[in-house]
Amino acid sequence: MADMNKLLGQLLNSGAASGFAGGLAGGLAGNLLGSKSGRKLGKKALKWGGVAAVGALAYTAYQRYSSNQGAPAGGNSANPVNPVQELTPAPAGSLFMPEESDQAANDALGLILIRAMIAASRADGRLDAQESQAIFQKIESLGLDHETQSLLVREMGQPVDIDAIVNSATSLEVAAEIYAASLLAIEVDNSAERAYLSMLAMRLQLPPELVNEIEQQVESQKKLDQQ
Repeated sequence: MADMNKLLGQLLNSGAASGFAGGLAGGLAGNLLGSKSGRKLGKKALKWGGVAAVGALAYTAYQRYSSNQGAPAGGNSANPVNPVQELTPAPAGSLFMPEESDQAANDALGLILIRAMIAASRADGRLDAQESQAIFQKIESLGLDHETQSLLVREMGQPVDIDAIVNSATSLEVAAEIYAASLLAIEVDNSAERAYLSMLAMRLQLPPELVNEIEQQVESQKKLDQQ
């Protein structure tokens, strides 16, 4: 059985140039073609596993968002702008993170996040046949087990179903994780990617303040990884 948690962790580990072809999540498709570098989560977060790492990012952003809701308008926030800070693991059994023993729930959430990353990686255009073939050849070189490799190839070859991705957000917490995973999959360096993320946040019904916190946490993790 394909291990969604492990696969998502590999997708997020864009710094693992040896053994993972320079990182599959550095703009997924773009980085497999060698055209983009991607975002990173800190090494410590990745040790928790892929689902837990994304959950921690979304949970930390959500905690900051919640704590700022009572702050006076125009007043000083208790949280400085774009802070560099460690992530807080999401509690197991919460809406952010299934119980560790619930493999089915962890796999389901992992697949949702993988699909969100793939969709985001295609925001700036469709892949042609030559690009797709190059990607699939790279996937074959990653050393994944057969079932996991087959799943990834299948998901990369499927048309993006944004409705299914949005409908999989059964709570605000999962919606935050979907947005976080999407943001981690790309470098937002063109208008198509910015428009896609704006559309995704709107369809997920994420408050703008929460979106800002997620984006700040992603930037913070990049800085932590560079320290």
